[in-house]
Amino acid sequence: MSAPHRTAEEIGRTAAGPRPVPSLGTQRAAADLSHVDTTLSNGLRVLAVRKATVPLVELRLWIPFAGDDALHPATAEVLAETLLTGSARRDRIEVDADLALIGGDLAAGVDPERLAVTGTSLADGLPTMLDVLADALTGASYADAEVERERERLIERIAVTRTQPRTIAREALQKHRYGDHPATREVPKAEDVAVVTPEQVRALHRASVLPRGSVLVLVGDIDPQAVIGDLEKALGGWASDRSAVRLPELPALTGGHVLLVPRAGAVQSQIRLSAQTVPRTDPGYAALQLANLAYGGYFSSRLVENIREDKGYTYSAHSGFEFTDQTAVVNVDADTATDATAAALLETRYELARLGLVPPTTDEVESVRQYAIGSLVTSASSQGGLAAQLSALAATGLGVEWLAGHPERLAAVTAEDVANAALEYFAPKRFTGVVVGDADVLAPKLKALGDVTVGEPAE
Repeated sequence: MSAPHRTAEEIGRTAAGPRPVPSLGTQRAAADLSHVDTTLSNGLRVLAVRKATVPLVELRLWIPFAGDDALHPATAEVLAETLLTGSARRDRIEVDADLALIGGDLAAGVDPERLAVTGTSLADGLPTMLDVLADALTGASYADAEVERERERLIERIAVTRTQPRTIAREALQKHRYGDHPATREVPKAEDVAVVTPEQVRALHRASVLPRGSVLVLVGDIDPQAVIGDLEKALGGWASDRSAVRLPELPALTGGHVLLVPRAGAVQSQIRLSAQTVPRTDPGYAALQLANLAYGGYFSSRLVENIREDKGYTYSAHSGFEFTDQTAVVNVDADTATDATAAALLETRYELARLGLVPPTTDEVESVRQYAIGSLVTSASSQGGLAAQLSALAATGLGVEWLAGHPERLAAVTAEDVANAALEYFAPKRFTGVVVGDADVLAPKLKALGDVTVGEPAE
């Protein structure tokens, strides 16, 4: 006779009450990573790490790529789309064929801060991948036909992107935070892209695709010491006395009002709040990281429990850090139905205040600590994840040592440290931001909350 079926609730209880949840295991220390962190003769910083879990290599190239010219964002986007479409030695088909033979690929992308090239290949195909990369860096041809084709595709993609609520909200937040700073020009205008010429793209490459001040990360089944010589040989022709162009320093956020950006007829609103915090190099960053997780940084956070699980105002709510060069901010995001927007903003502010006035308990701190350490270890367990982590760190001067030592810093944070970080950095008055939505419906209620002003309609 089969055993009677028991529900999950019955399984989780005993005659004496609920079964105790097993304690979390001790996190293992980060494994030592054999690596080399050096600068090549052309000024390129190289971080090469051995992680021989599979016979592959991950490549991340980070080139500072700021510009003040009005057409810079559009020209930079076209450059990124056509950088790998041919050179003096290879046309587009030959680039694709050579990479296919080594099980590899290369792709380029750009934002106001940097031009990034990402790639992967079989470990024994690394010399070929480096040769293709060097070809693009030193002799990308930007053929007229290739530029025209990619420019037309880009125009179509931008037209769609600019209609997306999240894009509209991001642009509104950037302009509200930083005004006309170059960092705000994340999505170029289609009409600007339409007038970009191949010669303008070639000129931008000559002026800005530079090794000095850039960072190359290699992670995989490699010998870190030996690969430095391979890089000197492969990239020796990529040289300049000038340095890559970094973004001007961002102005510090001082908090203030929330701007209601009208979007007539919208059935959903985007809430975007932001406040200045400290970078990863600050001694208080680990405590701040745990405070953010407790507030809105993971699914069991206070914000999610309140406006998603309890009140159903939003499907997703999140808070997290945004790092730009040497500065850092914490952002709070939530998309809500129009009729729930004012209540969601009220509860979002309430949870900000509560985090400082009723700080995370010891149990909350331990939960977010385990989550932070576990997610860090998990994200760095693959070659691609480790390469992405190190690329982000290396762009601000950090490296393997910071990554390896961060679990210990997280483990050392006390509940009091988290409480102090919450009180200092999550006070509602520190936050500014935008709400994008139907102003005719939203304005009366949002104004009643205080510190909300109505701005110009979204473009």
